[in-house]
Amino acid sequence: MWKDIHILLLGEPGVGKTSLILALVTEDFPEDVPSRVEEITIPAEVTPEKVPTYIVDFSEAEQVEYQLCEEIGRANVICLVYDLSDLITLEQVRKRWLPLIREYNMHENSPPIILVGTKSDLITDSKVYEAMPIMSDFPEIETCIECSAKTMNNVSEMFYFAQKAVLHPTGPLYSPQDGYLKPESRMALTRIFKICDHDNDGMLRDDELNAFQTICFNTPLANQALIDVKNVVKKNCPRGVVDNSLSLEGFLYLHLLFIQRGRHETTWAVLRKFGYNDTLDISEEYLYPDSVQPPDADAVPQLSENGKTFLTSVFHKFDVDKDGALNQQELYDLFSVFPYEPWGHDVLSTVCTDSNGAVTLVGFLSQWMLTTYLDVPRTLEHLAYLGYATLQGKLSQDDAVTFVSGKVGGAGREIFTCKVIGSKGVGKSTFLQGMIRPSDYDSSNTKKRSHTSVIAINEIQLNHRDPVYLLLHEVDIVDLMAAGEGLFMCDIVCLLYDVTDADSFQPCVEAYRRFVLTSPEISCVLVATKSDRKAVRQRSLQQPDEFCSENQLPQPISFSLNMKQDIYELLATMAARPTPLIARTQSSSALSFFLKFGAFIALSAATGYGIYKYLDAKKALVKA
Repeated sequence: MWKDIHILLLGEPGVGKTSLILALVTEDFPEDVPSRVEEITIPAEVTPEKVPTYIVDFSEAEQVEYQLCEEIGRANVICLVYDLSDLITLEQVRKRWLPLIREYNMHENSPPIILVGTKSDLITDSKVYEAMPIMSDFPEIETCIECSAKTMNNVSEMFYFAQKAVLHPTGPLYSPQDGYLKPESRMALTRIFKICDHDNDGMLRDDELNAFQTICFNTPLANQALIDVKNVVKKNCPRGVVDNSLSLEGFLYLHLLFIQRGRHETTWAVLRKFGYNDTLDISEEYLYPDSVQPPDADAVPQLSENGKTFLTSVFHKFDVDKDGALNQQELYDLFSVFPYEPWGHDVLSTVCTDSNGAVTLVGFLSQWMLTTYLDVPRTLEHLAYLGYATLQGKLSQDDAVTFVSGKVGGAGREIFTCKVIGSKGVGKSTFLQGMIRPSDYDSSNTKKRSHTSVIAINEIQLNHRDPVYLLLHEVDIVDLMAAGEGLFMCDIVCLLYDVTDADSFQPCVEAYRRFVLTSPEISCVLVATKSDRKAVRQRSLQQPDEFCSENQLPQPISFSLNMKQDIYELLATMAARPTPLIARTQSSSALSFFLKFGAFIALSAATGYGIYKYLDAKKALVKA
């Protein structure tokens, strides 16, 4: 919101600029008028919009060109004044003043302009029609008003319109040349409509309209007012009301009507409630509230219960076929309120899907939990696009995220990380996919996926405690040795070797000695992959079972994609509740800050691409 407003009055000498200012201040017509008055300050409490306002009078007789340039640069709105009894002064507005403002303007966009015809007491009929061609040629002109300092006709209204042109500009919303909403405003209002369409049927029912009205204006519409609104839309927009509900077309028409009737402050109130600024971008303050900060370096971010409840409702809203999963079209519809596509195709190999590749509710929440763990600002941004704070009646989306202790035994922690380490070909990707595969999984599906992920996350049910989210990160031993500790931060390590490959175990021994042995705070298990095939003797000084016994590790765990697995429950249990045999020491406190940072850097550095495929922000999915 604007802290103050500078109104500049320009025009030919003698048109009445100074008289207008004095008439506003004294509420009387000045008989003795100076060539110029000093800047006038109007306190916020006496202005309709409660914003301090400064009125600047420019006189060519007393000021020079560089001062004019400075004043145009300071102005938030310019009133171009002409004499209704001398239309040559209006022609000067077109030929001289408007080009000069464009030349001297130092703002990114031209300030709004109000055409002000003075001395209306000297004419019998309105001459607004004389100004219409100029308004068509110069879109920065907001409106035209005729007034008289002598009779006080429209004097205060003229300054109110000037203030309103700054606080509630028409320019970003409406094109007077063709009489339609501009594409940017249609896009913004379409997003708002979709957010407020709670049942996702493409219509706003009376209860949804009342909820929208309450959100934006703190009060519902009376029954008769609802009827009147729909009747107005029906009369002028035949497809605006369907089955007694307001369609998107009707919603857009309603805002067009507000603007055409000079009530664009109503549309701006709606837009600002949903985070839009004066350029119809969603503001940084709305996207990234400053109040969300970790309490200390050990804190681990995760979705709060409020966040999960909201996202669960979003999931069910867009699960149109009610099959418990979001297919590609349903995800497209969900993300149509975003300015870009937030998830890439690799998400389908990162979280739980059904047998058709549609994202389940568990998979949906897992992806949000992953985003929050790695990038809290991104989660806040995405929740803002979904309208979290506005729909929940909150100042921001900060209560959708919570921070819990990352220390051993930290209460309330729900997400734990596991590095899955092994040589190329041992089955790391298969191990990750085994955690998220559907119950009717067909192993041939993995061969058909063109997008694979080096991470997987799923909700794991545990005995005697709430479920947790286990995040698996696949790391090739070669990359690990090259990257060192930065790639290693985690809660538990899973070393994989292939029982059919005699050379696959020795790299695990080397990784263990270099990283795990020197990090007693990290638990470790050894996994024998492809265990449904014939095992061969490993070319190593010790065989896997001997190695585990010597290092006080659990015996190797057999794994095959075709076998029923409970290994993920074991990993989650060990990560969430370390046993005395494989305990993490209190030094985890010093490392916990690096858990999520190391994971994020690792996912980017090791794979060459990020978790998400962010598209060009200009390629908006929200289309009117």
